Amino acid sequence: MIPVEFVINAPPALQVTPADWPGGYWWHWLFYTVVIIAFVLIMVMGAIYIERRGMGRMQLRLGPNRTGPFGLLQPVADAVKVLIKENIVPGVADKVIHFLAPIIAFTPVLLIFAVIPFQNGALLADLNIGILYIVAVSSISTVGIFMAGWGSGNKYSLLGAMRDIAAVVSYEIPLVLAIVGVVMVSGSLSMNQIVSAQDIPYILVQPLGFLLFFIAASAEINRSPFALTEADSELTAGFHTEYSGMRFAMFYLIEYAEAIAMSAVITTLFLSGWRGPWLPPWLWFILKTLIVFFVMVWTRTTLPRVRIDQLMALAWKFVFPLALINLFITAIEIIVWPDVSQWIFVIVNIAIAAVLILLWSKRFKTGWGRIEV
Repeated sequence: MIPVEFVINAPPALQVTPADWPGGYWWHWLFYTVVIIAFVLIMVMGAIYIERRGMGRMQLRLGPNRTGPFGLLQPVADAVKVLIKENIVPGVADKVIHFLAPIIAFTPVLLIFAVIPFQNGALLADLNIGILYIVAVSSISTVGIFMAGWGSGNKYSLLGAMRDIAAVVSYEIPLVLAIVGVVMVSGSLSMNQIVSAQDIPYILVQPLGFLLFFIAASAEINRSPFALTEADSELTAGFHTEYSGMRFAMFYLIEYAEAIAMSAVITTLFLSGWRGPWLPPWLWFILKTLIVFFVMVWTRTTLPRVRIDQLMALAWKFVFPLALINLFITAIEIIVWPDVSQWIFVIVNIAIAAVLILLWSKRFKTGWGRIEV
């Protein structure tokens, strides 16, 4: 039990929100359900604006600047536009699967936020296996994407969906291995406890784990340079080629909602979540999430799209072995030096990460200029 005096009188960064706040079990669920839905929708609209304006600046152009001051209402205008467009379903499509696919793909994205703390104790459900819940739930979106490809009755849509599944299967393993390193250091599977354990942000304690998690997460949610399901020159628009109107907008929403969700997970696991000086904890969480998303925009603008064989090679020849090595190194450090200050591990792990990336990059080949079989 947490003393009432600590809950009331502790500094803002350490105050624990009661488990039944704001007044009982059902009020708690209703309040956080509304907060999560509003948070996702507002953050997605902000993310669309940030990406379009940010990429415009990086590519020496303006980006949206006509609708509203500085183009701030452009996401709203886009939403209104797709709402009034006609939904067209191919005659050969499976109507039921075609209709259900975007719903099944979008629902897990909302469920991820159920265990992500906005501040200490402020979350829908503080599961003691929160990070395992996220790994399990996030994989369900792939089912919706495959349903979209299969249900459309279009071979290009099906190929795009299968590419997405290949990426998820390949990068899920190193992503989980990177998470295991964080779990070993923090000693907990609870997302709230992982944040509470980060006196030093784990991006410093686990620099290689952070890099591998970022790469794997970007590949799983089809962020460039891994956006192969939408390679225009090969598969037109990929799995959602046959979608239009609001159903197409759902997949557009899913793309950015997944990016925000992964940014929030990275913030929680590696950037000490809601922890920070001066500002309210929830504001720190939002700022860090937006910074991670901006890095995703930065990589999309900077790096060229890779081929499908290069994507697979990166997963199995680079990310996976380095994730295994990082896991073994973390285990050795915890077993051999359990009482050593984490600042020592910061210096050691940054040096190890730099050496491993340098050595692996010397022998790692993705098949640039030729197709690997």
